[in-house]
Amino acid sequence: MNRSYCLLGVNVDHVATLRQARYRAHPLDHGDEVEPDCVAFALACEAAGADGITIHLREDRRHVQDSDVRRAHAQIGTRLNLEMACTAAMVDYALQLKPHSVCLVPEGRHEITTEGGLDVVGQKAKVAEVVAAMTAAGIKTSLFIDPDPAQIENSAEVGAPWVELHTGAYANAYYHEGRLREFAVLRDGAEMAHNLGLTVNAGHGINYTNIREVITLPHLNELNIGHSIISRALFVGVEQAVREMKALMQLMH
Repeated sequence: MNRSYCLLGVNVDHVATLRQARYRAHPLDHGDEVEPDCVAFALACEAAGADGITIHLREDRRHVQDSDVRRAHAQIGTRLNLEMACTAAMVDYALQLKPHSVCLVPEGRHEITTEGGLDVVGQKAKVAEVVAAMTAAGIKTSLFIDPDPAQIENSAEVGAPWVELHTGAYANAYYHEGRLREFAVLRDGAEMAHNLGLTVNAGHGINYTNIREVITLPHLNELNIGHSIISRALFVGVEQAVREMKALMQLMH
């Protein structure tokens, strides 16, 4: 990585979560009175300096809808990162859409948001097959994994160019005694991934407080942040929320 700064990808899923709370049964999923629109939010983030947009199309369509993804792909001017499960249906969807990149994540029907890393070790053959299909189509693949040595090693072995280190355990421990231990695990994971030739991204639970420490992790290429930016936007507006996060990332890196 030749540049001296870390990229910001904004995850817009929870804008769609808010919309679905009111309009799940509505015949339209955007336009007219249906709001908020996650694609409009994405465009506002780009205008404020976001380097990419992440959007997760879940199998049960609990928040983001197919039309959201199609409109985002057609309208955004930066990069679209599609989070997706390792299923045949989602592979076919991604190959037809051809986003800039995909991030393979686990999915659980009970969870509100993704709560753990992908088990590359336990489903190595399946992950390798998906990575190969994406690579053949010219789509970059990231694996959302816990910063565990075995998961990192297997991510390199299946040929993924990127990993996104799951920062959730660190974020949950931020105000507790496990914080330093969890940060050390992330730091060691980033070093290991980099040494194996993987591009290092990170995400989950990053906010305007812990970003000051997260941004000091070595070899960071991109952070994917959603909930905290959406929450801040409620009080200061979308553009200011993105600019504040970008300023913290660049000043501290």
